[in-house]
Amino acid sequence: MSEKKTSNTMWGGRFAAGPAAIMEAINASIGFDRKLYAEDIAGSIAHATMLADADIITADDRDKIVAGLKTIREEIESGKFAFSTRLEDIHMNVEARLAELIGPAAGRLHTARSRNDQVAVDFRLWVKNELLCVRAALTGLIEALLDRAEENASTIMPGFTHLQVAQPVTFGHHLLAYVEMFARDRSRVDDAVERMNECPLGAAALAGTPFPIDRFATAKALGFREPTRNSIDSVSDRDFALEFLALAAICATHLSRFAEEIVLWTTPQFGFARLSDAFSTGSSIMPQKKNPDAAELVRAKTGRVNGHLIGLLTVMKGLPLAYSKDMQEDKEAVFDAAETLDLMLAAMTGMVKDIVVDAAAMRKAAASGYSTATDLADWLVRELKIPFREAHHVTGRAVKLAEEKKLPLHRLALADLQAIHAGITGEVFSVLTVEASVKSRKSYGGAAPGEVRKQIKAWRKRLAKT
Repeated sequence: MSEKKTSNTMWGGRFAAGPAAIMEAINASIGFDRKLYAEDIAGSIAHATMLADADIITADDRDKIVAGLKTIREEIESGKFAFSTRLEDIHMNVEARLAELIGPAAGRLHTARSRNDQVAVDFRLWVKNELLCVRAALTGLIEALLDRAEENASTIMPGFTHLQVAQPVTFGHHLLAYVEMFARDRSRVDDAVERMNECPLGAAALAGTPFPIDRFATAKALGFREPTRNSIDSVSDRDFALEFLALAAICATHLSRFAEEIVLWTTPQFGFARLSDAFSTGSSIMPQKKNPDAAELVRAKTGRVNGHLIGLLTVMKGLPLAYSKDMQEDKEAVFDAAETLDLMLAAMTGMVKDIVVDAAAMRKAAASGYSTATDLADWLVRELKIPFREAHHVTGRAVKLAEEKKLPLHRLALADLQAIHAGITGEVFSVLTVEASVKSRKSYGGAAPGEVRKQIKAWRKRLAKT
């Protein structure tokens, strides 16, 4: 594409000279908004088609415009298109090339629209498509978690609070906690798509247009539910970008929490799991090292996504209505956050499928730290009918005695327990193993293997419906 004309031609006769080099550098966005080429061309084709249907341009001009736009799309996708910073953005790059291809008919394409509503529709289309990609990636991650949860529905591991051993659970139950998190992320994607599924094309610069356009037709052609209802809000709104970044930041936080656990589990101190070489690296100096770098990088990239959210919130916080050039800063944040989140989701899905669990190490850890103490307290309440607070006190004394004797609870002598509370019988030992503890947690959403399998089955049904 030729660069013979400088960008002042689109501003009209008021600007006699081209912009200074520094103005060109700060003003141009083609370096990143070229990513919107497919959406820009789709929006222009829909707009041209509507203009012809409304008798605003001729069918012949429409056909030339549509053919030219398709040629430009082919040029871009084949790498033959020459992008120009002098033409500022993707919209003017496409329009200038269209003029070279089809002549004066290209000038009619911009009838009844502005770059303000043009960029708004392009960006919405891009974010909407990216949300659908994120949804698919989340579904894949959830399915991988369900597969591993089903394999480990009975694999006993310690449940933690304050990173201290609290009560026995199963690895399957633990993984289902992340299913819940990522399912909420998926529901936020659905909510965001529903809210942003309105088309701003036709709002023009900010006040609409006197031409008899059909905004419902362009909305339908571009896959939106309906057109936006206020022309000022149409061009000044970036809630859809903020909402994308917000849900991306929440999802990245969930991924980071999971990544942190993988880092912990794969240490020699925990020894709960290991990753293959596919998701690990070695040390340049310590030959024995195997580092969970994929998990560490997922954890680190969360800060990058969070930063983009704060950045765009800060850009938008002081803008009067309607459009301001500040809003050009929206795209790089969203593009980078999207690319980062896509990579994080792919890496985590891979690690979930790759990780190998050491069931023996998990079970041993689950039995440490007097993790069945609550089972003793529950037994006292259930069998001896004493108030829970009293049972808590009795159990505390039993734990203290076990610590003094350096024994697990289930190894204490019955006489020792009866010295603390005379009503305790030998039946108490049936609840003090980690297996018994886990099996007893049959409440809805609890850790019992049978309950875990019920939840897995229910989640598979939900996924099949959506």
